[in-house]
Amino acid sequence: MAIFGNLETVKAQVDNTKFEKAFLYIQKLQDKNSFEYKSICNIGLDECNKIVLDENSFILEQAYITKDKKDCLFESHKKYIDIQYMFEGDEIMEVENVNNLLIQTPYKEDLDYAKYAQSLNSSSLVIRKNELAIFYPNDAHMPCIKVNENKKIIKAVFKIAV
Repeated sequence: MAIFGNLETVKAQVDNTKFEKAFLYIQKLQDKNSFEYKSICNIGLDECNKIVLDENSFILEQAYITKDKKDCLFESHKKYIDIQYMFEGDEIMEVENVNNLLIQTPYKEDLDYAKYAQSLNSSSLVIRKNELAIFYPNDAHMPCIKVNENKKIIKAVFKIAV
């Protein structure tokens, strides 16, 4: 099941070297003097910037407006583990085991995702500024849900090869 919290909490729960580059990058995003911090601050609404860390991982820095839950869908990935780091704002991310959901879009290998219908039995996480969530291949997740109102979010989604 998903792991979530601030960087220190998550690092204490995850003992895997494949996450080291992502965690180091998150530390840079928290340093107001770093190039990475200044760069993500300049991302425009509805932009998505891809940054390659190495042959097994990359980042999608993105800015968007959160949505009503009815306008969101669950997704899952087979090739990559998602680390979703909230740089600015807060949103609800729901999570459910893929085996408990109805598939809406079968897995597309070239895009590494499947989409699922909403569920009445999912768990909800509120991810706030400087918090993150890790979603493994069995964790269908539905990010982008507004907390109280639709507002701008800036986040970095790390893709770590399984």
